[in-house]
Amino acid sequence: MDLANETESPRLAALFPGQGVQREGMGAPWRDTPSWEVVGELSEASGHDVAELLLDTGTETLARTDLAQISVFAASLLSWLEFRRTVPHEFMTAFAGHSLGEYTALVASGALTPADGARLVGARGRAMAEAARHRPGAMAAVMGGDAPEVEALAERVRHSGEDLWAANFNSPQQIVVAGSPEGVRATVALAEKEGLRAKVLQVSAACHTPYMVPASEALTAALSGIRFRDTHMPVVSNVDARGHTRGSNWPGLCTLQLVSPVLWADTLYTLVRGYGCTQLTDFGPGRTLAALARRVVPGTPAGPAPVPQPAL
Repeated sequence: MDLANETESPRLAALFPGQGVQREGMGAPWRDTPSWEVVGELSEASGHDVAELLLDTGTETLARTDLAQISVFAASLLSWLEFRRTVPHEFMTAFAGHSLGEYTALVASGALTPADGARLVGARGRAMAEAARHRPGAMAAVMGGDAPEVEALAERVRHSGEDLWAANFNSPQQIVVAGSPEGVRATVALAEKEGLRAKVLQVSAACHTPYMVPASEALTAALSGIRFRDTHMPVVSNVDARGHTRGSNWPGLCTLQLVSPVLWADTLYTLVRGYGCTQLTDFGPGRTLAALARRVVPGTPAGPAPVPQPAL
């Protein structure tokens, strides 16, 4: 689908981040806004005290997979809801989220209610944490090499008998690998020998790899009780980097996402080249996705959503 020739201007895309951007107090800017009302609903649906996570929980505790996921989902959703409340006339052309952020994108697009989004994120986080307890993994970002180069490193590691896969294609020069802790350490060593930069991430799970098959099966059970809206605004999927507007597509895509690499660079290309988006906005704590977008599609403006300022 090529919508780039349509005359609407500007054509905006909403981006939602995944696990890793969480930090202590990240919900504070929205505490005194009308959008904060959704926090009680998210707490009831997810089984977590979302207000406490957003305001009082320390960064070290928030690193726990299940807590990180619901807290980032909630903070990003607050950012989106307050934006829609204060700038209701802005029309979004398409939506996308990185890994966990895809669930926030589904809520923002109208595919899911906030409560159903929180139910799925709560179930997903618990399932991934349980899978990691039974089969610990690791992840590392490799920078400076293109996809074929990094995939060749991964193949060498697998040939040595360790588990290792490409998990996130974040940009042409940043690819995250995941697998066994030994496999990730071996990849980092090989990458540095090849003159690349590599950094082990502070996670204990091999996300978006076969290590997440048990989590995918548990998520399938949770999805069976959720209804997606029949049609909704376009959301570009991590799994195939294609825009989807039918709710019936998402149960399968959500389960596949847990065991498939995140095609984030291709997702950004779809937003800009396929949907003709002329501006990308990062709705979430920090500016991670905006920074990535500026590297992947440098000709397209990308920045963070506005943050409410405290009253003087």
